[in-house]
Amino acid sequence: MFGFAVIGALVAGLYGMLHDQITYTISPEYFTKLKFAQFHYANFGFPRRVFVGEVGFLATWWVGFFAAWFLARLSVPKWPIRQAFQYTLAGFGIIFGSAMVAGIIGGELGYYRRSNPDFSGWQDYAVMNGVRDLPAFVNVAYIHNAGYLGALVGLIAALGYLKCKKSQTLPRGEQSANNCV
Repeated sequence: MFGFAVIGALVAGLYGMLHDQITYTISPEYFTKLKFAQFHYANFGFPRRVFVGEVGFLATWWVGFFAAWFLARLSVPKWPIRQAFQYTLAGFGIIFGSAMVAGIIGGELGYYRRSNPDFSGWQDYAVMNGVRDLPAFVNVAYIHNAGYLGALVGLIAALGYLKCKKSQTLPRGEQSANNCV
């Protein structure tokens, strides 16, 4: 199970690195005014885009670690290791897809928010931290928050998928009425 969790951490970390490269392009200030301060300990003086990648990895590896561990808790005891790996990988695909779709939806909502520019709830933060392009900053905040929410929804769906698969695996001769997608 630990091995599955490590693989999940690596996959999620790589996803975070790519994700943050994209969102940095939308709003560098989200990183320079927020994320870089949160992850200051990881700044080793490399170019800014490398630091963005570090931040992306550090912000997401733990999500993949725990998600894969939970999935493995259902799959490893039930199936042979190859089958458990396949089902866990399918579950991780559900989480990844859900996080990605949610991030896109968050991005669209954030972009839509730009057309209705009432950022009064963000003004104090923007002034206090010197944020100049508040619409882009808010857009990226929507993307990041939606992505985490999507990962949580995906984890719940993936656990349901594995539980359904688990209930289908009955002793020889017995039929299951459950149909998992």
